[in-house]
Amino acid sequence: MEALLTSRVVPVQVPCRKLSSLSADLSCLELRRYPVRRGSVSIMSYSRLVRPVTASVQPQRVSALGNEGNTVPSKEILDLWRGVEAVCFDVDSTVCVDEGIDELAEFCGAGKAVAEWTARAMGGSVPFEEALAARLSLFKPSLSKVDEYLQKTPPRLSPGIEELVKKLRANKIDVYLISGGFRQMINPVASVLGIPRENIFANNLLFGNSGEFVGFDEKEPTSRSGGKAKAVQHIRKGRSYKTMAMIGDGATDLEARRPGGADLFICYAGVQLREAVAAQADWLIFNFEPLINSLD
Repeated sequence: MEALLTSRVVPVQVPCRKLSSLSADLSCLELRRYPVRRGSVSIMSYSRLVRPVTASVQPQRVSALGNEGNTVPSKEILDLWRGVEAVCFDVDSTVCVDEGIDELAEFCGAGKAVAEWTARAMGGSVPFEEALAARLSLFKPSLSKVDEYLQKTPPRLSPGIEELVKKLRANKIDVYLISGGFRQMINPVASVLGIPRENIFANNLLFGNSGEFVGFDEKEPTSRSGGKAKAVQHIRKGRSYKTMAMIGDGATDLEARRPGGADLFICYAGVQLREAVAAQADWLIFNFEPLINSLD
């Protein structure tokens, strides 16, 4: 059996045209106060104009997967894809080439330890909420540190994602971002792709009166295991979509394919190939071209 290919990401700076649909307002923080038992917490929303960076992808060999056939979609899978009314994207290692929390942790000086927890969470070996709390406790990002990171680190988009989202929207297919990452880091990505804020399901970092880290909003469905599946089910019920697809790279994305949730799970392995997840996908892709081309 011929071995499949995975990808190693190499960042490349490219010029980006000005996004006319975005405001040129340089204000970058919006704070909302939420009462708690002692004092209050703030949720930061990042709204400044962003200039995205894309990445090139260089293939390298890996061991062969047991389910090699899912790299070539069946007619049934193609028909499902062509008939979708809504597509839900994971963000980290799918829409973007980074794992956002890993990059923020690296910026704060705790990259290696946090990355190890991320690998365990995405592989499905520990409950997501446990991994999320453990990772954040390792570096406890303050409001000022998150703001500094966002100002110095523009979104790094996966090659082809802008074209795919544009094609979906041109075909009147709704697009959602469903992530275990944080709204503070996802809002700029959504702005670049023209995805409305109400189509984002993600976590929120919480800060105290002095900007100190106090935790994350545990009421968000994506803050715990099975949360992405619940988010997709919530979207489907609210909008009465007949057919939905979930595109991502991790075990939490695979979970979204269930009754009342996504009908189709497409595993994007252009950044990270998680073999246990890829083997169970309806369609395994290493770039977005097959999805774009099949919508013509």
